[in-house]
Amino acid sequence: MNKTIRRASVFALLLVFALLVRATWVQFYEGQALADDKDNRRNAIETYSAPLGNIIVGGRSVTGSAPTTTGDLKYKRTYTDGELYAAVTGYASQAYAPTQLEGIYTDLLNGTDSRLKSVMDTLTNQRADPGNVVTTIDPDVQKAAYDALGDKKGGAVAIDPKTGKILAVVSTPSYDPSSLTDANTAGVAWKKLTSDPDKPLTNRALRQPLPPGSTFKLVVAAAALEDGLYSSVDEKTDSPNPYPLPGTTGVLENENPSAPCANASIRVALQYSCNNVFGKMAVDLGQEKVKAMAEKFGFNDDKLDVPVRAYTSVYPSDMYPSETAQTGIGQFDVTATPLQMAMVSAAIANGGKLVSPHMVSQITNSGGDVLQDYDDEAGSKEIVSSSTAEQLQSAMQTVVEEGTGTNAQIPGATVGGKTGTAQHGENNSEVPYAWFTSYGKSDSSGKEVAVAVVVEQSNAARSEVSGNGLAAPVAKAMMEAALKD
Repeated sequence: MNKTIRRASVFALLLVFALLVRATWVQFYEGQALADDKDNRRNAIETYSAPLGNIIVGGRSVTGSAPTTTGDLKYKRTYTDGELYAAVTGYASQAYAPTQLEGIYTDLLNGTDSRLKSVMDTLTNQRADPGNVVTTIDPDVQKAAYDALGDKKGGAVAIDPKTGKILAVVSTPSYDPSSLTDANTAGVAWKKLTSDPDKPLTNRALRQPLPPGSTFKLVVAAAALEDGLYSSVDEKTDSPNPYPLPGTTGVLENENPSAPCANASIRVALQYSCNNVFGKMAVDLGQEKVKAMAEKFGFNDDKLDVPVRAYTSVYPSDMYPSETAQTGIGQFDVTATPLQMAMVSAAIANGGKLVSPHMVSQITNSGGDVLQDYDDEAGSKEIVSSSTAEQLQSAMQTVVEEGTGTNAQIPGATVGGKTGTAQHGENNSEVPYAWFTSYGKSDSSGKEVAVAVVVEQSNAARSEVSGNGLAAPVAKAMMEAALKD
C-alpha cells in the first residue's frame, strides 16, 4: 500500500472515530439537555398527550383537562373558578411556562415524577398516571377574601396559626388561567394581560412587597418587650410628641394630633397608632435589634417557599438614626407581603411560635396514596416568649375594641388587629396603601385564624383611605368564614 492510500485510510478512520465520539456524546451527555429544551416540541406533545393530574381545594378539583379539536396536542388544561384560584394554581399553558403550583408540581401533574412509577412503568419506560396536589386552601375563606376585595387592587392571606396551613391566597384584579392554556389563543390573552396597567398576573399576596406602614409597629413592639426596653405593654414610654428625628430638623408627627400619644404606653400607642412612640422606640432599640426581630418573623428571608417562592420582605441595614425612626412605623425601605404580615399575626396568636406556613397539604398518586405529607413536616420556631405574645394579643384586642381597627369586630370571637396606612410616592404624592393584619379566635369552637390584607388602590377618595376603612372589612370577612362552626 503506497503512502498516499495509507494516509487517506488513516484520515478516513479518524473521521469515522470522530463521528462515533460525537454521536456518543450527543446521545449520552447532551441527550437529556436536548430533551429538556423548552423549544423541543416533543415535550409539549408528550405533556399534553393525556389528561394532567389535578389541584384539589376543599376535596374538589379546581383544575381539569379537555380534549383539543385542532393541532398535535391532544389535551389542554381547564380551570373551575379560575379567577378565584389563580393566585394558588397559576396556569399550565401549551404556549408558556407554568406558574405557581402548576409550575412547582409539573412532573407530578404530568406523570413524569419518578415517585409515581410502578415497577412495570420503569421496565417499559412508560409515563405513569399523573398525581394530584391537595392544597390547604379553605374554599369559603378564599371566596370571602375574593368577594370582599371586589374591584379593589390588593392581596390577602389567611393562615391557621396552630398548623401553619394557608387557608386563602387572593390577589386582585385576577385573571382566568383558562385564557392561557390553548396555544392557538394564548398569545392574544397574554398580550392583553401583560399590557394591563393593573398587572393581573402579579400575585400580590405572595410576590409584591410594599411598605407595611403601621402594621410593622407590632414587630417593633415585640422587639422592645423581648429586649426589656419596656417591661409591659402598659408601661409608659419616653416619647415626646412630636418626635424630633435625630440629626435632622424634621419631626415625626401623628395622623391624629389630638391622640394621647405623648409618652404613651405600647397599648395606647397601638390603639391610636402613635408614630412618635414607635419611631423613638426603633431608635432606642437600634436598627440591629429591630432587624433581628424582623428576621425572626421572616423578613430578609430570600428562600421563603410555601411552596411557591414568596418575594423577600425587607428590613434594611446601614441607616442613619432618622431613617431607623422611619422604619419604626413601617416606612423608609421596609417592605412586606401580605403573607409576611399574616405570619406576624400568626406567631403572636400562637403564643409566640410560628408554624411553617404552607398551602399544600399532601401530594398523592392517581390512586390517592400519599407521596409526601407537608402537614406532618411543618416545623415551628419560637419568635417571642409566650409572655410577650400574650401582651401583644391583649394590646391588639384593644386596637379592635377601642382603637383604629373597630371594623374588624366579630360577635362571638376574640379579635386582635393592627391597621396601617403606608405612604406611597415621593412626599406621599400617590394614594396610600391600606393595611390590616389580625387574628381571630372563636369563643365557642376555639378555631383560630390570622390574616393580612393590603389594598393598593380602590375607588375611595384619598381622604377615606385607611386600614380600618378599606382593609379591615376584608379581614373581617375572611375571619368570619374561617371561624364559622
